[in-house]
Amino acid sequence: MAKKLFVGGLPYTTTSDDLKNHFSGAGSVVSAQVITDKFSGRSKGFGFVEMSSDDEANKAIEMFNGTDFGGRSLAVNEARPKTEGDRGSRGGFGGGDRGGRGRRDSY
Repeated sequence: MAKKLFVGGLPYTTTSDDLKNHFSGAGSVVSAQVITDKFSGRSKGFGFVEMSSDDEANKAIEMFNGTDFGGRSLAVNEARPKTEGDRGSRGGFGGGDRGGRGRRDSY
């Protein structure tokens, strides 16, 4: 059964093909995807690699976690399933850089 890995610390110039080629050293790569910003199209510096088996996924973690890739240190671990309400690091109620008025319950 295939296992998906999270790969952080990618250089912003990394393509999905680069990621797939790099991880093929640990076994058969089912898929590789560098995550990009939906507006700018630029890499967010992380991605996901799906290895064809648990053994190959574990081998990839051992081989690549903490290693240099394009001048940056990779963080490789088993991907956690996305939970409902997972919207990234920005959340909360209004405010921030989204132009919301926010809540002013007390001053």
